[in-house]
Amino acid sequence: MKQNYTIRHGALEGVEVFLAVARRRSFRRAAADLGVTPSAVSQSVRALEARIGAALFVRTTRSVGLTEAGQRFLDRAGPAFDEIVAAGEAARDLGQRPTGLLRLSVPRAVVPLILEPMIASFCQAYPEIELEIAASDEMVDLATGGFDAGIRLGQFIAADMIAVRLTPPFPFVVIGSPDYFERHGRPEHVEDLRHHACLRLRRSNGAIAPWSFIDGNGTIEALVSGPLIAHDYPTLVGAAMRGVGLAQIPRPVAEGSIAAGKLKPVLDGVSATTPGVFLYHPGKRQVLPKLRAFIDHAKSAP
Repeated sequence: MKQNYTIRHGALEGVEVFLAVARRRSFRRAAADLGVTPSAVSQSVRALEARIGAALFVRTTRSVGLTEAGQRFLDRAGPAFDEIVAAGEAARDLGQRPTGLLRLSVPRAVVPLILEPMIASFCQAYPEIELEIAASDEMVDLATGGFDAGIRLGQFIAADMIAVRLTPPFPFVVIGSPDYFERHGRPEHVEDLRHHACLRLRRSNGAIAPWSFIDGNGTIEALVSGPLIAHDYPTLVGAAMRGVGLAQIPRPVAEGSIAAGKLKPVLDGVSATTPGVFLYHPGKRQVLPKLRAFIDHAKSAP
């Protein structure tokens, strides 16, 4: 059942003054600690007592003591107020130096290509930052997911995000294993793909990604089919290496396998190009030092 809550304006007003008096057992010493006049302290306490509806102090010419209500208020309000002060200091600390938990949402394929080479140096450079990497090919909402930033191909980043380039543009290449080409031959033209087993990617929105190619000054999308649909590029690369079919993959994802001779690219002359990989974040307010440190480190990484 939904409950109704009322915001009590000024609920904390006078609490710090009360605590100072209660702990020092003196209006004058509390005023000196707070840098105000004893009169201001007395007015603040009287206003708090009026709002609570009970006397909090027993005052004599020589001493200040707590009433039962005052003792109860001190027992509950003291630790709570200390926690509020500590929370403010912790939050201020996050805004002043690189510290805290830094959560990143990244595609699986990006982890070995971009993050693994720099994780060790980043953690060594910023020991007060806890780096959490959530590897998933799902497009997530950074705010609702509790992420500080995400990493994605440039064409999939919303226009209202602040994007920071991590890689130069690179092509999508069609790759296959030497064994596959021995059995089925190499496609020489985009139209030849109709006669080949093509491995496809299903995006997080449910749509199957088309295969795109350069056609003069524009692009064309080829309708392909094949025995496998995967939700991430590493799975497609693995299947292509085993001769299941051809796959269209961002070049850096397949670069190691191409260099090792396990995969061979085809149709290079008409490969479409992606803007590259970017780190993105809402950026509506000041970037916290922990994220700024990661951005600067990523940009300076070899």
